[in-house]
Amino acid sequence: MPQLLEGKTALIMGIANRWSLAYAIAQAFSREGASLVLTYLDDHQKSAIETIGKELNVTKLLPCNVTKEEELAALTESLTGTPLDVVVHSLAFANREDLGKPFVETSKDGYLLAQEVSAYSLVAVARATAPLMTNGGALMALTYLGSTRVVTNYNVMGVAKAALEASMRYLAADLGPSKIRVNCISAGPVKTASARAVKGLMSVLESVAEKSPLRHNTEPAEVADSAVFLASDLSRGVTGNIIYVDSGFQIMGL
Repeated sequence: MPQLLEGKTALIMGIANRWSLAYAIAQAFSREGASLVLTYLDDHQKSAIETIGKELNVTKLLPCNVTKEEELAALTESLTGTPLDVVVHSLAFANREDLGKPFVETSKDGYLLAQEVSAYSLVAVARATAPLMTNGGALMALTYLGSTRVVTNYNVMGVAKAALEASMRYLAADLGPSKIRVNCISAGPVKTASARAVKGLMSVLESVAEKSPLRHNTEPAEVADSAVFLASDLSRGVTGNIIYVDSGFQIMGL
């Protein structure tokens, strides 16, 4: 069977460790024949990403803090001459204190920080990478149901994810003429490092396993295989969409 991503180069941003969804996506992309470019936040994270990269088809490892314009510019420069086919945005952050108190008490600085890292960064990344996608391609971001429904303790991150999804749609319209598809994957809750910052995660997982149509929690490999679809030519007519990979939980009411 031919590999779905053979001959493609994918930039994956946001691997934190082996439990992150971005790592599962990187594994799946490697399995399907893609060459990978990985980014890391700072020198503290670099060694961990280098170790992870040894198990994958990594051709480049580059620093990139998306809140710094100069690092985004350096990313573009470092990749000039390397045509990109896929970009995966798996970046989100909010202060733990803003997740643990009522949304109405969110600080201005905390609100702006969550928006900058979790939502605006998609716009910044698209601007930095679209010129490198000379043959078109796929840009995707990870989101969550808390963008459209109130999820206890998700708070400011839910608002940031709503902005991320709206940004995805506008980017899809802007970049479509360049044959760049932009979509989101809305994954069900998974026990990643970032998800553990949300108080009450275990009760959310229990609820999903009990109430979702498929009666089980989302597995990272399920999200990764959906990312493979969006990265491949099989999704050549799909843009501006949110694909839910959450065992069907998003359809359920009371």
